[in-house]
Amino acid sequence: MAKMEEGPSTGSYCRDVRVSIYDGKMHPVDSNDMAFQIASTMAFKEAFHDAKPQILEPVYDLEVLCDSEVMGNVMGDLQTRRAIIMGMGTEGHYQSIKARVPLKELHKYSSTLRALTQGKAKFSMTFAEYAAVPADIQAKLIAEYAEHNKHEEHH
Repeated sequence: MAKMEEGPSTGSYCRDVRVSIYDGKMHPVDSNDMAFQIASTMAFKEAFHDAKPQILEPVYDLEVLCDSEVMGNVMGDLQTRRAIIMGMGTEGHYQSIKARVPLKELHKYSSTLRALTQGKAKFSMTFAEYAAVPADIQAKLIAEYAEHNKHEEHH
């Protein structure tokens, strides 16, 4: 269904949704492909909103290796990025910080880390999971999408 490719709340792809149609009737005058597409889109939008959907975002496992004297700066920066610290330890001569961080919050992370540590740190990241976006951010995304669509309709 086309409306699942561009979701009703934010225009994002809808996943893990099952749609079942239990009844339908053909009418020789009003029934055509376009009428069924419009009806299915309207029904999906209504059911989708009633189901109270969650917006998901990609979350990554991040490991930072740095000197102990800059560890506090690195930790402080991670906290501003909605990171969840999973553990700390030692790896060779370096301190290791393991965290889960939404991908959105890792924008320009390499240059920030370089600045915080005078280039004496490195990091690696791997995809972990999709996780629910916090309610306040979800509400903001939905409002921005609605505002964008309002402007599109007037042009």
